[in-house]
Amino acid sequence: MGKFDHVLLVSDFDDTLFNSRREVSAENIAAIEYLIREGGYFTVATGRAHRTFSPCAGLAPINAPVVLANGAMLYDYTADRELLLVPLPPETAHDLGEMSQALPEVGIEVYHGDKVYIQNPNEYTARHVAKLQADWTRRPLAAMPRPWSKAVLQADRTVLERAQKFLIDRWSFRYEVIFSNDVLLECTAKSATKGGMALRVAERLGVARKDLYCVGDNQNDLSMLEVSAIPFAPANCADAVRATNPRIVRDCDEHAIAHIVEILDGLY
Repeated sequence: MGKFDHVLLVSDFDDTLFNSRREVSAENIAAIEYLIREGGYFTVATGRAHRTFSPCAGLAPINAPVVLANGAMLYDYTADRELLLVPLPPETAHDLGEMSQALPEVGIEVYHGDKVYIQNPNEYTARHVAKLQADWTRRPLAAMPRPWSKAVLQADRTVLERAQKFLIDRWSFRYEVIFSNDVLLECTAKSATKGGMALRVAERLGVARKDLYCVGDNQNDLSMLEVSAIPFAPANCADAVRATNPRIVRDCDEHAIAHIVEILDGLY
């Protein structure tokens, strides 16, 4: 029996666990190893899809299912199998097509399994796939194979705010449309959220809500901060996160996860 038996810590990846130097610090790794050694669970909830997170899955100790694509997929990397997929609805190609006609400058990056397809590639999609080291295929929405786990709309912030409004005003009952940073607007099926999947992970592991802790830095993390016993955010978090009054910890370049484990160490 360890002091963290049936405690679950769920962390966002980019700019939370994964720092600006594109690494998981030794301090964070040591803290996670301590959490696990004392009976706890650690996992990641990321906007990245299976194709783009898998190369990073071994960077930190993970002993629970991983939340991918902003809550569209639950994946067990230990068994190397998909546990659950909540795909975008069949109407998505039509709906995004209408949005694209109104806002042709928006690049649309779509995920089908491990394949990445892009309509209207632009400077933002070029930077994004280069960062993720992802191969991709240029294809119109109607010709992309399905199902899709998520779509990522890419342009400058002012254009994406218009795209977000366009989709929510017409089809809020179909989609979650949230920013993961200023130039990435993520679209998943309604109810496919990090928070919803974090609760599923906790249920699978027999973790009570009072022992579920989540940390994230951006708008796409708000749903899991809402279900966290203590909502944590790194000091580099977006204004939208800071406005919810989370417990602020050290920023992603100063070992945010290690700071959280220090706090939990004092609570248990």
